[in-house]
Amino acid sequence: MSYQQTIILGNLGSDPQMRYTPDGAPVTNFSVAVNEKWDGGEKVTWFKVVAWRKLAETCNQYLTKGKQVLVVGTVQAEGWADKNTGEVKSQLVLTAKTVKFLGGKTEGLEEPTSEELPF
Repeated sequence: MSYQQTIILGNLGSDPQMRYTPDGAPVTNFSVAVNEKWDGGEKVTWFKVVAWRKLAETCNQYLTKGKQVLVVGTVQAEGWADKNTGEVKSQLVLTAKTVKFLGGKTEGLEEPTSEELPF
């Protein structure tokens, strides 16, 4: 038996982008920067986060660039070759099971309380 769970805490690098699959399932993508600091150094790791169905709709409605979030899910690395340069690129993709909104309220929009969140 195997098990994987990844937890990240960071800030959105851009506004979420929601789309629908051909069978009508909502999916939302957004990027999260995780900053690590230590004496004399700093490192930023970027994650592409993918949320599905009701979680996708909620993330699209309430998250904006710069908001702090905690995301729990499973991670995988994706790689590809750039079509123009042939350079090999990669990214970490986190499929979200839970997203907790940690930032303040969005102007003009009331965020749900933790009891109201659908996850």
